[in-house]
Amino acid sequence: MPADLAEHELDEIYSFAVQLGKDAGKMLLDAAMLRCQGGEQKEAAHVEKMNAVDLVTQTDEDVEAFVKNSITKRFPSHKFIGEETYSKGSSKDYLVDEEPTWIVDPLDGTVNYIHLFPMFCVSIAFVHKHLPTIGVIYAPFLNQLFTACRGRGAWLNESQQLPLIRNPIAPMPAQSPSGCVFSCEWGKDRRDRPEGNMHRKVESFVNMAAEVGGREGKGGAGFSLLLACTSATPAQLRADWGSLTTGENARKEEEEEENAVAEHDLLTTPHQRSATLDLAYTAMGSFDIWWEGGCWEWDVAAGICILQEAGGLVTTANPPKDPATAPIEDVRLGSRLYLAIRPAGPSETGESGRQGQERTVREVWRRVRHLDYTRPGA
Repeated sequence: MPADLAEHELDEIYSFAVQLGKDAGKMLLDAAMLRCQGGEQKEAAHVEKMNAVDLVTQTDEDVEAFVKNSITKRFPSHKFIGEETYSKGSSKDYLVDEEPTWIVDPLDGTVNYIHLFPMFCVSIAFVHKHLPTIGVIYAPFLNQLFTACRGRGAWLNESQQLPLIRNPIAPMPAQSPSGCVFSCEWGKDRRDRPEGNMHRKVESFVNMAAEVGGREGKGGAGFSLLLACTSATPAQLRADWGSLTTGENARKEEEEEENAVAEHDLLTTPHQRSATLDLAYTAMGSFDIWWEGGCWEWDVAAGICILQEAGGLVTTANPPKDPATAPIEDVRLGSRLYLAIRPAGPSETGESGRQGQERTVREVWRRVRHLDYTRPGA
């Protein structure tokens, strides 16, 4: 239990957070149903912030106002950081300190929500002494409620402990990341610069998806699709990003794709555009690996709590100078760089779950590029 919080205080905060998540999710669902029924809804006239990928709706602001007001009324001494109110300020400093703080994303997956694609959710986290202590994620279209309280495990719909498969909890694949479901996202930084974050992500995606032993030894798993980050095939990625493969070699690789599918074994997942749900599904055991840069604390605070309570590992996305020997430390919440590994059990060879997770971290580090998301205060 976190220091300076009595058991009954934690009980009260946890129960409050779970009910608040349910109520906020119902607001999202009701607004979506109103659209389906042809009712007038202010969110239909959505506006842009930063770029066309990152849409904000009136529903975002309404839900955040409801959550903030509810917290302020019940816990007036607690701090509040919300995605919508934070984005309106000019400073992007990391503001979390040792004080009890609520970190909220009222609607993660706004683009999905506008299109009624079900991968959207509300995310509510309670952070104490820099530690995500309580996490609540509710995806109302899917009726999936993920909850966790430090020291009490992680749960789906308050009844099924995470990860879902527990008898036994599966070890990491012996040759991971080969055989793993690898989840990743484009992120919001779409600036087209040769050494920008988007190009570095593309190269990392290709390394992870290339055949084992390819890419000068960086080929990670060898499946020919990258659905975790896009609906495009590697051939389409190469067409868009000719700096990776060009000319006759690209054409030859494109012709070999169909034959390569059976030989390659990185499993895939559809592009979600919800970092919050990415972490929840990693905690559930549905994803083996999640790698991302550019998220904010409201995207990940609840998910980190849930994943860690389920037995998962979260560290930095950026590879150190020596991936083979560098210490694997818990991620800094405001770093904007995240690598998550699902809960893992021991293997038949005697490798512990933690050892398998750390081995997988080092193999991912060996294949991905360093991302630049520097930020004051973090």
